[in-house]
Amino acid sequence: MASNSTKSFLADAGYGEQELDANSALMELDKGLRSGKLGEQCEAVVRFPRLFQKYPFPILINSAFLKLADVFRVGNNFLRLCVLKVTQQSEKHLEKILNVDEFVKRVFSVIHSNDPVARAITLRMLGSLASIIPERKNAHHSIRQSLDSHDNVEVEAAVFAAANFSAQSKDFAVGICNKISEMIQGLATPVDLKLKLIPILQHMHHDAILASSARQLLQQLVTSYPSTKMVIVSLHTFTLLAASSLVDTPKQIQLLLQYLKSDPRKAVKRLTVQDLKLLANKTPHTWSKENIQALCECALQTPYDSLKLGMLSVLSTLSGTIAIRHYFSVVPGNVGSSPRSSDLVKLAQECCYHSNRGIAAHGVRVLTNITVSCQEKDLLSLEQDAVFGLESLLVLCSQDDSPGAQSTVKIALNCMVKLAKGRPHLSRSVVDTLLTQLHSSHDTARILMCHCLAAIAMQLPVLGDGMLGDLVELYKVIGRSATDKQQELLVSLATVIFVASQKALSAEVKAVIKQQLESVSSGWTVYRIARQASRMGNHDMARELYQSLLTQVASEHFYFWLNSLKEFSHAEQCLTGLQEESFSSALSCIAESLKFYHKGIASLTAASTPLNPLSFQCEFVKLRIDLLQAFSQLICTCNSLKTSPPPAIATTIAMTLGNDLQRCGRISNQMKQSMEEFRNLASRYRDLYQASFDADSATLRNVELQQQSCLLISHAIEALVLDPESASFQEYGSAGAAHADSEYERRMMAVYSRVLEEVEALNRKYAPVSYMRYFFQKLQSTSIKLALSPSPRNPAEPIAVQNNQQLALKVEGVVQHGSKPGLFRRIQSVCLSVSSTLQSKSSQDYKIPIDSMTNEMEQRVEPHNDYFSTQFLLNFAVLGTHSITVESSVRDANGIVWKTGPRTTMFVKSLEDPYSQQIRLQQQQAQQPLQPQPQPQPRSAYTRF
Repeated sequence: MASNSTKSFLADAGYGEQELDANSALMELDKGLRSGKLGEQCEAVVRFPRLFQKYPFPILINSAFLKLADVFRVGNNFLRLCVLKVTQQSEKHLEKILNVDEFVKRVFSVIHSNDPVARAITLRMLGSLASIIPERKNAHHSIRQSLDSHDNVEVEAAVFAAANFSAQSKDFAVGICNKISEMIQGLATPVDLKLKLIPILQHMHHDAILASSARQLLQQLVTSYPSTKMVIVSLHTFTLLAASSLVDTPKQIQLLLQYLKSDPRKAVKRLTVQDLKLLANKTPHTWSKENIQALCECALQTPYDSLKLGMLSVLSTLSGTIAIRHYFSVVPGNVGSSPRSSDLVKLAQECCYHSNRGIAAHGVRVLTNITVSCQEKDLLSLEQDAVFGLESLLVLCSQDDSPGAQSTVKIALNCMVKLAKGRPHLSRSVVDTLLTQLHSSHDTARILMCHCLAAIAMQLPVLGDGMLGDLVELYKVIGRSATDKQQELLVSLATVIFVASQKALSAEVKAVIKQQLESVSSGWTVYRIARQASRMGNHDMARELYQSLLTQVASEHFYFWLNSLKEFSHAEQCLTGLQEESFSSALSCIAESLKFYHKGIASLTAASTPLNPLSFQCEFVKLRIDLLQAFSQLICTCNSLKTSPPPAIATTIAMTLGNDLQRCGRISNQMKQSMEEFRNLASRYRDLYQASFDADSATLRNVELQQQSCLLISHAIEALVLDPESASFQEYGSAGAAHADSEYERRMMAVYSRVLEEVEALNRKYAPVSYMRYFFQKLQSTSIKLALSPSPRNPAEPIAVQNNQQLALKVEGVVQHGSKPGLFRRIQSVCLSVSSTLQSKSSQDYKIPIDSMTNEMEQRVEPHNDYFSTQFLLNFAVLGTHSITVESSVRDANGIVWKTGPRTTMFVKSLEDPYSQQIRLQQQQAQQPLQPQPQPQPRSAYTRF
């Protein structure tokens, strides 16, 4: 799964290909544009979006769009249409056009053509450019003028352009509103054109006055034109305007409910339900108790299942938000509705056992959300209704393999997880239902049930032992086919077994899993099960599975990857002996584990490639190795107090140096070193956390726990050993308890003794690590590509700058995403830091005023359409070669800074300006003493030769 997503991302980004230079690629396309054959010209035009994706920087995009504008100006209508499609596909790159005036001038010249089709294409082109030319008055005038055209194609293009400009420009929206109102209300305007003009009013939300006028116009239209099409278009535009302006949302909800209740047309009712769903998703807090009550009454009265399904969908959305609390809240002066007697509960109870699967699913979801959200204690009947409804729905749909049935099963299982989390006392009955249904369900439903069981067991580990026996029995009789669903079921069931066993698989369970894998499984299935075993901490099982896969791969990189995973699992398996109380056995276990870890890190390094460097995996394993070494050193340090006690003169040395810790001998210095090691490890874990922007939340929690464990050990060493007061308490702890007079002293001593007990227990209870998802699978991929200007032709060649001038460094960047952008977190802003250091001074020895030896600057920019740019002004007063380093980090929506990189370096050579050089030479000549000139010798025949 991860390899497929990574491969597609690399292919999309163009990595690993024999790429041309950006200018060379542009020249190749320019040759096609200049060709005399129409086919070659069209082929060149449609290849421009790929060029923009590979080289998304303004210099190339500006040149390319200017060339496309020339083609648009002189080409035929088919070429213009191709250019229009390219522009619409490359909307995110339009802001990178530098010469906007020249580009628009070339495009706009076609608006004066006698061909109405050419004018229509130009209007659509201008509408597509509305984001970069929102206030161009000539474009506004052309759109208004074309709305009065007699050619239908041109009018439709003008409507498209008017909608785009209304969304971008407040001035255009204010100016065009009256024009659109006149055209809609005019008798000469065809009905089809009115239906196309009405949706423009959804963009009249720039201020309250404009939104109010548009709302009044739509109210008149709904009243004046009662035909089905006009009512549907007007109501939907009404809803979109209210959702954008946010002012009239409660009025719009009432209007939609009124039409839903009174209008007999089924199409109008269906549209009102869709719009109510939109408002329920966007603004659930604006729904009042009366609105929900009216919707419940309509759902109870309607005889149509399709409408009832839509209304229940709206209610199920609202039941998971704050609106459900408003519905059951007690208003002062009024008696609040009881959850057991309300119409909403009656509707949900009635629909739980409906013959329509969708209605039953939404009824169960409403009942579950009410049960979880309401804090009343007397909800036994509602809880039972929810559990019984979920059981009946699961029995109904688990036998069916259709897509509709499977989506219903997903809804039911999500409700089960939510119910088990919100009402833990119901989890046992939920688990029993799932285990009973597993034996008779279809394979697709079984897979989903296994996911549900794993989620419940992760939340409530106490339920794991009860479900393990049934799972193993099912694993034995799971089937003998090698279909994809069967393989997926093997992985899902094994995952639940790993979760339920809580890191301790018995020999019987291992034998059952191996026997089933040997008979029907593929290598990919075995790898996925081994990966799940590593993630759940079953390293013994994972090691055996990795060992069986070593001879089944065709690439040496895959071999080294599997071999490293096998060694890591073996290393973690060795650490299970740490539960014994003998420190010598603990040291031997750690030494054995480190031996396998060093073998594994060598294989992991060999498995990395330039396209897949495995940086997170290597750093995580290195930290794990260093952590085990630090624990080993700490145990040896503690044992050295027995093997090498402090000398007899330790007390005298401590009094002489004024350091009471010297009484303990050299163990005090060793403890300080151990404390610094653990603090350093915690800092490195923090750096790894900040560099893992694309990691899932569980992986980040795992890394953070490792960091906190290192900080805990370092603080324990400092507080209990190195701090003088804590050390004296540790030495005289038994006597101090008897002499504690105040309550404060007794409480503090109790706290100290508890901490000592916990620290001593750490040596015996330290658990092996569980490898997280990000170690195996990368679901989100985000990278930043930087471009610096000016840039040298050769990266090792420095840029020449005079020392009396400043260098304007422009930094441009593009954010590149994989197949699932923003799955876990999105980039809010990019932090760019620029620093320069002097690499080598000039060989000449002279004095020059020095302002600063280095430059340190930082700026924060927000990317727009995944592009950002900024400039830095750098001073290089010191002559010589300077190294400039540009490093980027990102800030997400929560304000957390992630050190994602990249880090780019360039060189600058600071030269002395000619005028200062001339002045300096003159001063040097003036300071030199005048020496006597040698007397010229008389010329003779000898001097000539």
